Amino acid sequence: MAHLTMTPIGNLETPWATPGDCPRNGRQPDPPPECRAVVAPEYREGLLGLEGFSHLILLYWMDRAPAPKLSFTPPFDDRPRGVFATRAPFRPNPVALSVVRFHGFAAPGVLRVTNLDCANGTPLLDIKPYLPTTDAEPEASMGWLAPHATVRAG
Repeated sequence: MAHLTMTPIGNLETPWATPGDCPRNGRQPDPPPECRAVVAPEYREGLLGLEGFSHLILLYWMDRAPAPKLSFTPPFDDRPRGVFATRAPFRPNPVALSVVRFHGFAAPGVLRVTNLDCANGTPLLDIKPYLPTTDAEPEASMGWLAPHATVRAG
């Protein structure tokens, strides 16, 4: 297989210094702290038209993730699961995705967001608008994770 090269478009600023400090997901801290997605100057033109979206999809590289494991027993389950049936950080390619609430710009190229769950300084790979007509699947099933679902506050 061919190797890929990615260049971060910026980085993420969060209150968590290490991956171990992060919540299990961005919906757990209540209230969620404000975080920032800082886009490098050479990519800021790509933010044109982002105003008006309430939610965004952030893709980022978990640069401090542990070595990959293809299967493991989650701490809240009693059976081994494959990494692709989980959201665990120790993936062959530690790419993460978060749907975040967008609160506007703090400064040029600096997005104010909540519901993020990564360590401070994490490399940002991409930003996409969240579209409820395309991205939401209300009838989706959660497989083995259903009994462990995070309940949304408010």
